[in-house]
Amino acid sequence: MEIKLITVGKVKEKFYRDKIDELIREINCLPKKKINLAEVMDESIPENAGPAIMKSIKEKEGKKILSLINPKDYVVALCIDGKPTDNIMLKELYNKAENNYAESFVLIIGGSLGLSDEVVKRADYKLSISDMTFPHQLMRVLLLEIIYDSLYDC
Repeated sequence: MEIKLITVGKVKEKFYRDKIDELIREINCLPKKKINLAEVMDESIPENAGPAIMKSIKEKEGKKILSLINPKDYVVALCIDGKPTDNIMLKELYNKAENNYAESFVLIIGGSLGLSDEVVKRADYKLSISDMTFPHQLMRVLLLEIIYDSLYDC
């Protein structure tokens, strides 16, 4: 089963990009594992944007994310209010998706404003990595490392 990591925005820092590429190669070397990274373009946020504009931006980014998800995908959205999850639980979610014949195991990291309501509603599981706040670029590295560790012995 394919793993898709959908993220909003591009990683600009070379050291993050290099680590992301390394982890993707490592995951793809695991037996019967294939991961693809899809980066959707983030929307620019005007200075002093109000709640209506921020909601509109999340909705635009959400439509881009949803266009990459198939009906038979098992979707995990990273959310502030998600369930704290460890490597064992992520492995169990992956196995559940595989046992239910999901086409792909999809993990989503939203943009700086978070995920749209539509994306969160589509998710089969809402995951929280930590109560701490991390830069989006670092979150990609953390999540890929967790995926690798979780699936290493699947």
